[in-house]
Amino acid sequence: MTKSTKPTQAGQADQTAGTQKEAAQSILDFGSAMTATPYGNIYCLTIIGQIEGHMAADDRTKTTKYEHVLPLLAKLEESGEIAGVLFLLNTVGGDVEAGLAIAELIAGMTKPTVSIVLGGSHSIGVPLAVAARRSFAVPSAAMTIHPVRMSGTVIAAPQTYSYFQRLQDRIVAFVAGHSHISAGDFQNLMLQKDDMAADVGSVVYGEEAVRLGLIDEVGGLSDGLRWLYGEIGGGKKPRGRRSAAK
Repeated sequence: MTKSTKPTQAGQADQTAGTQKEAAQSILDFGSAMTATPYGNIYCLTIIGQIEGHMAADDRTKTTKYEHVLPLLAKLEESGEIAGVLFLLNTVGGDVEAGLAIAELIAGMTKPTVSIVLGGSHSIGVPLAVAARRSFAVPSAAMTIHPVRMSGTVIAAPQTYSYFQRLQDRIVAFVAGHSHISAGDFQNLMLQKDDMAADVGSVVYGEEAVRLGLIDEVGGLSDGLRWLYGEIGGGKKPRGRRSAAK
């Protein structure tokens, strides 16, 4: 007698329970989730708290770890199961090079990507917000733009200041290349003196960020998903630079 190869109901239940457990653990570990929709599977990834770099933050600080995010983004790009990626941002900023690394990888993805700024996307969170193919911000969202700052021991030498300037130029070029704001206008926002009590820089909110060309649209979850669904049908598209506002 040939044994049936069909899984039993108990086996199917165990498999379903295992999948649900893995999904729940993924949310706990990485703040991420995959959802099946009529348009394809959408992967949702949160970028929250402090962008952690080479130095670990203390246990009380909520962080986004670049060593987790970078391989995950590479996996999402190559996965045939993922049709689009949704990024939810509420970050205070953090390590500049780690943030730029994540932003560059997002910008290099060919799959449809959407970012939504919720709460805030400050400092190095600005390049992260504009890295996706389409960016949204809710009206209450805030974005702090300021020059590069360093903590710890700093050698007061011309080479140090040159390094700061070159790093800042990289950030300005990235933001201008992936949004509709010009490099000059973005740098002016960095250096304003009247907007922050103890620092130079600017704080812009949802509608203002759109008006400046920094963010594409004012909108929330439904707006971001609607745009993502519309793009999924077109398949993979090459990523090009956006034209900066004049």
